[in-house]
Amino acid sequence: MIFKIVAVLAVLFLVYLLFFKKRREQNIKKQNNESISDEMIECKTCGTFVSKDEAILSNSNHFCSKECLK
Repeated sequence: MIFKIVAVLAVLFLVYLLFFKKRREQNIKKQNNESISDEMIECKTCGTFVSKDEAILSNSNHFCSKECLK
């Protein structure tokens, strides 16, 4: 009786690994692709490259900091 319970649990565990391992791997690949797609922009004043998300946009020019903006 105990052997049957252990066998059923083992089968359920294997099914869990097969279905949910693929989903986890796909999520990890999506996260890696999103982090690589960041675009770098050159500061108009000093020429430093900064992330497009972190750059300050003023009069269609990109700046790395408030000091360069002034």
